[in-house]
Amino acid sequence: MEAVKRWRAGWGYPTTLLCVYGFFSTVKPLVPFIYPYLTGPDKNLTMEQVTNEIYPVWTYSYLAAMVPVFLLTDWLRYKPVMVFQCINLFITWAMMLLVQEVAAFKAMQFFYGVKSACEVAYFSYIYSIVDLKYYRKATSYCRSVQLLGYTVGSVLGQLLVSFNLMSYNNILVLSLVLISIALVTSLFLPMPQRSMFFHLSQSEPPQTPEGGDRCAGNVSTEGPVRARGCSQVFLLLWRDFLQCYSTRALLYWSVWWVLATCGYNLAITYVQVLWKHIQPSQKVTVYNGGVEAVSNLFGAATAYGIGFIQVDWAQWGELFLGSFSGLGAAALFIMTFTDNIWVCYAGYVAFKGLYMLLITFAMFQIATDLSMERYALIFGANNFGSLILQTIITSIVVDGRGLGLGIIPQFIIYGSYFSAIAVIFFLRGVYTIMRVRQSHRDSTTAEEPPSPTLCSPLQG
Repeated sequence: MEAVKRWRAGWGYPTTLLCVYGFFSTVKPLVPFIYPYLTGPDKNLTMEQVTNEIYPVWTYSYLAAMVPVFLLTDWLRYKPVMVFQCINLFITWAMMLLVQEVAAFKAMQFFYGVKSACEVAYFSYIYSIVDLKYYRKATSYCRSVQLLGYTVGSVLGQLLVSFNLMSYNNILVLSLVLISIALVTSLFLPMPQRSMFFHLSQSEPPQTPEGGDRCAGNVSTEGPVRARGCSQVFLLLWRDFLQCYSTRALLYWSVWWVLATCGYNLAITYVQVLWKHIQPSQKVTVYNGGVEAVSNLFGAATAYGIGFIQVDWAQWGELFLGSFSGLGAAALFIMTFTDNIWVCYAGYVAFKGLYMLLITFAMFQIATDLSMERYALIFGANNFGSLILQTIITSIVVDGRGLGLGIIPQFIIYGSYFSAIAVIFFLRGVYTIMRVRQSHRDSTTAEEPPSPTLCSPLQG
């Protein structure tokens, strides 16, 4: 019993519960088959209704909820927002099972957008409940479990559909059961006493607007908690925001993050529509789950491999971003213009793996020398920026009230979009390499002693 008490009092207990929560909230076997389900005999929605009317609501609601949820997450100290996230996830899947009208499916997308905005609480929670020395382990466990959940969900959905073990409606019921387990688990999470911005430990050192001890990430979790007012928090966030983005390298990596994440989210959201267009036969949808599972594992492998590449990223990083973004654009164009579903699947796996590789690299570069508070701020600001851009493109290109383009013109735009990113960062990378080499030559020349004059005058 004493060992159990020690375990519950340490970092292992909340991390274990968080992993259980993360696993069961991500095992969703119907996700690879949502589009066939909505356009099939169960719901009888048309391709235009799903693509141009229903799906865009998620983007709009996500954007509207993101900033309020970000602030409420810290003010309420994470746990209530995680419970609220699970409730919204349950409502989303329950509505998908029960409703039939387009307006009801739009409301469903609204709840899913709120759920997406609440995801910020998942990783923020662990940093408020465990000691600084366990941050890396806890983060590694939670990310691995989430990936495992997505993969298990895709494989499970593949098996259930391929062998006709369950109908789509029964798979939805199974998903609701799994979400219920996550919801119950969230209720047992310990309530943090502190948060990153609103609720601070009295034993923390003073933090200046210019950074001070904040940049060291030296946060104590002991001692009584003091609360900050809203005006103090907003002022500190604004000053930190200006301070962080005043660094040129961080600004460039953040620009890529914003641009690429926007394009990635658009392509991932509508890729099932593209698959359906290439192969209209309902039978082919049995492979969607396997492709999603392979893409998740390939993405994880490429992201893991970035840690073993020893390169001077300050010199070669932007060229790396530009070159691999170009490969991502090529994968999108291959997906768009092929008539072979397997080639399209392969392009999707390559595109997702390349993005996971590059976003891991960008996150690593940005996180260097930043405290956890500042990283959370940059993470939120970059995602918010990408979501604003995604909303603009969705409203113009996808929404029926805008151009309402079909799926092939959409993916031509997405491929062209990534091509533009590739050109910008490739040229920037070439400029950076030339500047570094020129600087190195100048410094070498300055250090060399002057050579003796060959034709010196005769000395008298």
